[in-house]
Amino acid sequence: MTGGTPAAGETLPGAGDEGDDAVDRVVCHVDMDCFYASCERLRHDDLAGEPVVVGMGYEPGDSIGAVATASYEAREFGVDSAMPISKALELLPRREDADPDDPDAPDPAETGRYLPVDLDFYEDVAGEVKEVLRDCADTRREVSIDEAYLDVTDRTSWAVAGGGGNGEATDPPPSGAAGPAEARTLAEGYARHVKDRIGREAGVPASVGVAPNMSAAKVASDADKPDGLVVVPPGSVAEFLAPLPTADVHGVGPVTEETLAELGIETAGDLAVADRDRLADALGERGPELSRRAAGDDDREVTPTGLPKSLSRESALPTTADEATKRETVSALAADVARRARERGCLYRTIGIKAVEPPFDVNTRARSLPGPVDDPELVEEVALDLLGEFDNARVRKLGVRVSKLDFAETDQATLGGFEASGGDPTRRGDRTERDDGGDGGKLTDWVDGPPDRDGDESGSIADRERRSTDEGQASLGDWS
Repeated sequence: MTGGTPAAGETLPGAGDEGDDAVDRVVCHVDMDCFYASCERLRHDDLAGEPVVVGMGYEPGDSIGAVATASYEAREFGVDSAMPISKALELLPRREDADPDDPDAPDPAETGRYLPVDLDFYEDVAGEVKEVLRDCADTRREVSIDEAYLDVTDRTSWAVAGGGGNGEATDPPPSGAAGPAEARTLAEGYARHVKDRIGREAGVPASVGVAPNMSAAKVASDADKPDGLVVVPPGSVAEFLAPLPTADVHGVGPVTEETLAELGIETAGDLAVADRDRLADALGERGPELSRRAAGDDDREVTPTGLPKSLSRESALPTTADEATKRETVSALAADVARRARERGCLYRTIGIKAVEPPFDVNTRARSLPGPVDDPELVEEVALDLLGEFDNARVRKLGVRVSKLDFAETDQATLGGFEASGGDPTRRGDRTERDDGGDGGKLTDWVDGPPDRDGDESGSIADRERRSTDEGQASLGDWS
């Protein structure tokens, strides 16, 4: 176990035995709260508690634009994601336009902070979150830049935590989460561990839902935002869902909600017991499926979104300029990344590092090889060479990455092609890529490529539209 998180093949005490087919799955849905706004607060302390709107088109003279994210404080004024920026400005004027001495100007207390979209920065923070998720779950489905499912059945279980010592029976400790759980379970503890690590290591809040299936976990993560933890143990899913409006059932968008209302179906409980033939006539094959989900029945497995485009490891440090510390850290990270690449059976064509200088100045450097290789010593050698540029820099985090992965069986490039260049970045076959922008240039390489735009395979377009509005976060695809 490393850093308090069970490694692959390890479980927390009380987890079910591998051979027990009756063990209920433990699924976590991790949803970042107003993610873009949270990222901005990470680097602007003065935004804490302020109404924050991230979008475009709000500057004087602009006429077209939309809200990407509205913080919860901004939503109290009626501002929502995907709203035209002109409407947002009517509801919540810019702070810059406020003047307490001008009776015609907005009241400062009824204004908000407007900021432009900075995808490179948000993607880098998302990379920090995903590093935690990868460490905490072997089976993940990353739905978008700010949302993921984790199957952690092999790491924990629904067993009640605690218990009396010396064989004495004691009352189980009460649950500290929202939702129907009465006793604290190991699953709750593990979910809180994931949530706390995201906050500690990435610096942004997340809401987490825990349930025995994907759709219930998704609903649970929405039930106590922001910064919530909701646990729905096996046997309580249908009861938890029953009083909720049909719009809260995963997969029900505005169009479907309206159709169900025309059938007299207003709540998840109504949907769970509805005539499924009638639902099929009205909604097609999705009708009975939604009814099953509303009844707590969802046997879908958490499936990865595809092969990664890069593998990386990062390590946070107390801010330091000590060269030995930095080199030792990069060497360890390089060894771990190379090991993971070999375990997955992939070759790589690019080796890179990341160096984060305080407060959040992200720098990336990468070097391309003449062909795909599997060479741990070369990963360390190139990473340390790239680190040399930051010998005198104070850093708070370091990372090592291999990318341009090749999972197909192919002839490995000979090292001669690389060594012949003598490591000179100006010579053919050894190109050094430099990202000298203040926020590190293109950071998408650090988040394994673009998110799966299909999201969850069963969600409708209307459902994704509802998610954008309800959760205060327009999709990344809308802004790329």
